[in-house]
Amino acid sequence: MKKIYFPLLFFVLLCLSSCVDIEERYDFKPDGSCNVLYSFDMSSAVSVLMNLMTDSVKATPQFSMVKDTSLNFYSALPDTTQQKMSLEEVNMAKGSNLAVKMDLKRSIMKVGINHVAKNAADLEYYLKHLSKMSLNDQLNSVTKSDKKGGGFDARQLVAGEDYYSYEITPHKFYRIVDKAKFGAFLKKTQSAFTMAKAMLIDMPYKVVLNFAMPVKKVYNPKAIVSADRKRVTLITNMDEVIKNPSLMNLKIDF
Repeated sequence: MKKIYFPLLFFVLLCLSSCVDIEERYDFKPDGSCNVLYSFDMSSAVSVLMNLMTDSVKATPQFSMVKDTSLNFYSALPDTTQQKMSLEEVNMAKGSNLAVKMDLKRSIMKVGINHVAKNAADLEYYLKHLSKMSLNDQLNSVTKSDKKGGGFDARQLVAGEDYYSYEITPHKFYRIVDKAKFGAFLKKTQSAFTMAKAMLIDMPYKVVLNFAMPVKKVYNPKAIVSADRKRVTLITNMDEVIKNPSLMNLKIDF
């Protein structure tokens, strides 16, 4: 397995604690399968943070590293963790990949999580359990570090089992936010969001759903439906979401 050294861990954990451009993408196939991709682009945060770094730190060999790495979630886990997993968790991890692209000198830092769900039931299971497949643990495993990240974990915005409920069938995609649980999440991460606003960095959040057939109905006034009705796009940001968590609700019949 390729090693990604401490700058990746340092910047990812720091950026996840401040700001990140998030895109959540679903590509539904005619056979009922679905490719799910969560993209976390921390490049703008890295650009800001690099201005705070001293020249001596920037001159270290680690900051000159360029990484473009992809690995399977399951294979990246230590044996002790694999042995504790259920069969369903093993299958989910084996069907998921983590991609990291890093070039600190060019202010590039991107992390992607990809999963192929075989059918609607598999997709619902994945979305309900993804939060248990910790991104921080994966990065710690890759970097051979036992450092734990705290504060705001970007995964929770798009895959937080703690405050999303799902109902997914071959012709339905419903996701509803539990406002009480989302409020608890905001309370826990308030300092991180305050830091991001102080740095004058926005936190965009985009959801794109591509369907193999035209959608019949979309229950979200902010969602944009393409002319052929095969694509639904939701664009917002964390300032809007904090004021109105219902903006993240999606109920789509197709």
